[in-house]
Amino acid sequence: MRPHVEPHRSVIAAAIFGIFNPIPFGCFVAGFVFDVVYFRTGEILWDKAAAWSIALGLVCAIVPRLINLSQVWITSRRWSTGADRFDFVLNLIAIVLAIVNSFVHSRDAYASMPAGVWLSALTVFLLIISHATSAVRAARQAYGHA
Repeated sequence: MRPHVEPHRSVIAAAIFGIFNPIPFGCFVAGFVFDVVYFRTGEILWDKAAAWSIALGLVCAIVPRLINLSQVWITSRRWSTGADRFDFVLNLIAIVLAIVNSFVHSRDAYASMPAGVWLSALTVFLLIISHATSAVRAARQAYGHA
């Protein structure tokens, strides 16, 4: 009989992931809010704020996505669950949408609407699903319902 071996993931990588993972979500939510405000007011400041917020979110998404890539697909792939892979894929799709949104926001402020609002909304929606899935998985593991 073989003993059950617990998955080994780097504590440092998990700490860095825990610190940096919420930052892109906050930036993309801020970008969505700024897009909605620009769409309602027409004040160019809000479109530029959305563009900068989306760009900052993309830059801050690099570190946690690399850690997630390593833990889900390379080093700990035997212990990663379907929820881990689902979370990774949703984040990847959201980042691709955010990149497209960044290109949309690089146009003239008037030309970035309504596509900018829709792309921001879809990005935030995918990240909400991703974070909710991760929260449910963590709660199940904490209460022993894995």
